[in-house]
Order: sequence, then C-alpha cells, then structure tokens
Amino acid sequence: MQIKEILRVKGTRLLSIAADGRAADAAKIMADENLGSLVVMEGSRMLGMLTFHEILQALNNGKGALGEAKVGDIMVKEPVTATPEMEVNDLRRTMLESGARYLPVLEGGKLIGVISFRDVAKAVLEEQDFENRMLKGYIKNWPA
Repeated sequence: MQIKEILRVKGTRLLSIAADGRAADAAKIMADENLGSLVVMEGSRMLGMLTFHEILQALNNGKGALGEAKVGDIMVKEPVTATPEMEVNDLRRTMLESGARYLPVLEGGKLIGVISFRDVAKAVLEEQDFENRMLKGYIKNWPA
C-alpha cells in the first residue's frame, strides 16, 4: 500500500499557521480541531511542522506558559517528509527511526497532505481485516 492510497481515503484537508503566529494560537487551533500537528507555511512554501510535542516543550521551557512564543521559534524546521509513492512499510520505518509522528507528504516539492502514525496504523489494520475476510471466504469455499 502506498501513501497516496491512505491520503485518498483520509482526504487532504490541511490546516496551517504562519511562522510569525503565536504558539498559543496554534495550540488553540490544534485543540479545537483535534489535531496533533499544523503545517507552518509562508505562502505556498512549507517552512516546518508544529506538533503537540513542540507545544509541550515550549510550555515546559516557559514554566507552564506559552506567553508570546512564536511558532517559528519552536517548530521543526526541516521535518522528515514522505512522497505519495512511498510504501507504508517504508513510511513506518522512517517514522520509527526519526521519531516523527506526523510527516508532510510532498509531491514535486508541493505539500499535498500530512500523514500521521495513527493514519498508518488505521490503514494497515483495515488492509489486514480485508485480507483476513478474503482468506476466510476462500477457505470456507474451498472445494472438498
């Protein structure tokens, strides 16, 4: 299974924030939208990723407050990325090795989506469930 198949099912809805945006505003958007990440954009160019991990680190550094912290100061500036043709097993390995829970998906340098570890787990589970049903159907109808 390729990443483009997961994006096709998931959709490509993207929420972003500017690098000069306030981290507190980013946290509110993430909480309101039930998201674990935001893409940091300047026009149509991706500058980085902001995840709940960076928000928590900023809270810790600010002794429990984000204050006037800017997104650009706490974001991951060069996030690991994926391509639509990447196989799910390669993506899982990349996520595990890098520790990234959210990867921007780029096609020809253009951002087309974000894939999360949860998206991958869900897709793999659904694929395995489908294969199990097919195999059980095949075995049940096996000629005697």
